[in-house]
Amino acid sequence: MYPTLCHSSPHLPHAMADPPTLKPLVAVGQVTSTPDKELNFAICAGLVREATHRGACLVFLPEGFDYIGSNTAQTLSLAEGLDGDLMGRYAELAKEYGVWLSLGGFHERGQDWPTTQRIYNCHVLLDPAGNIVAAYRKTHLCDVELEGRVTMKESSFTNPGTEIVAPISTPAGKVLLRARAIESQCYVVAAAQTGKNHEHRTSYGHALVVDPWGAVVAQCHEGTGLCYAEIDLNYLHRIRQEIPVHSHRRPDLYGTVAATGLAPVP
Repeated sequence: MYPTLCHSSPHLPHAMADPPTLKPLVAVGQVTSTPDKELNFAICAGLVREATHRGACLVFLPEGFDYIGSNTAQTLSLAEGLDGDLMGRYAELAKEYGVWLSLGGFHERGQDWPTTQRIYNCHVLLDPAGNIVAAYRKTHLCDVELEGRVTMKESSFTNPGTEIVAPISTPAGKVLLRARAIESQCYVVAAAQTGKNHEHRTSYGHALVVDPWGAVVAQCHEGTGLCYAEIDLNYLHRIRQEIPVHSHRRPDLYGTVAATGLAPVP
């Protein structure tokens, strides 16, 4: 069963037999995270408040919403567990405003932190009661070596996750919690970092929402802010019926990936 939408139903004349279906509104955040966790939280909390006042029922915050460390040592030192203070504050935020929060990349100290001294890149989904309903630990880590320009090796301090998490029912459909894995013929929601995070990093921004046909239906401007998009599930299902690409898959050639509770794509 899908949770109740956060929109209120308009008053309709009694003669109208079938009231129009309200499309869930999502808000996509764009922030400039720094090593200052308190400042980052204040900015993100402000965006959540703004989004709920606009009627959004699901708010997406980007990878590194909690902080962006200036070096590996700082990144590790600032990390917390999912039972820590910061995630608790986001849970209270979700509960206070009755909103789903997609927290797209939390620096998590897992249970193996005392022995490994390594963290997880953990995508967390909070429901409107503030409960953690899913936590996906990134399986494919990002290592980049552009000679003379950029060097980043996430695998040097981050453990890869060990499982794929099944989709979770939300007011905006099913959100699959893994990087770069929103299936074809889905809405793609990409929250983003923007601007100068610290002296060694500048982020591109351009948080956006793309519809199942590949059209950009919402995009952030420069700087911290939000963009909004209605998720039209009827439109999405119609596209899947008209162009049934999922029925043309060849698992006999490339194998399958199983996840507990994962239902077939309609």
